[in-house]
Amino acid sequence: MARDNKQNRIPIRFVDAESESDPAVEATPEMDSQDPEIFTDSAEDEMESDSAITEPAADPALEFAEGGPITAELVATRAELKRVQEENAELKDRLARRQADFENYRKRVDRERSDIYNRVVADVAGKLLGVLDNLKRALEAEASVEATESDEFRHFLSGVDLIYKQLTGVLEALGVKQITAVGEPFNPHIHEAVVTEETEEFEPDTIIQEIRAGYRLGDKLIRPALVKVSKRG
Repeated sequence: MARDNKQNRIPIRFVDAESESDPAVEATPEMDSQDPEIFTDSAEDEMESDSAITEPAADPALEFAEGGPITAELVATRAELKRVQEENAELKDRLARRQADFENYRKRVDRERSDIYNRVVADVAGKLLGVLDNLKRALEAEASVEATESDEFRHFLSGVDLIYKQLTGVLEALGVKQITAVGEPFNPHIHEAVVTEETEEFEPDTIIQEIRAGYRLGDKLIRPALVKVSKRG
């Protein structure tokens, strides 16, 4: 009987002062019988969770290599840069074409303006040349009798000569030039032969006299010069 009472005895565990001061700690029989390895595994789990929380951010180089947001942004930037470059090249091409069109338009306008100017000046000069011819004839006819005429007539001839020179100056200012004739080889494009004369003084087909002056405006012929041409006998 004494042996049975010893087996049914309930073990009593006394808590120390620290356990009594902490109510959260309870003395249980199971705590004494727990396997130490359980506590070890639990501590390792807690350390792993702490390391997961405090793990530093991923390396940007790894994100770049793995196609992260930096790579996506770089690809988008390159695509935008390529689009801008293509647009810039297209604008430059359009600008060059517009400049070429404008240059052609300017040349065409200048050419048309020059043609209109030459046509108008040639028309006006053609009408004034007849007056100029009459003044020249009057001066040549009266030059032989000027010495026997009165002073009033000589003043009149001086006025006619002044008008002739002023009119000639106006035509020259407009670009109308007199064609050189005497002593020049005959040119059917600017000269018109009305008389031929046999002479040994000049080479054949040489202009020896100008009967009526010819005029031109630039490359445009207003009227040919009427001339006398030499020939061999």
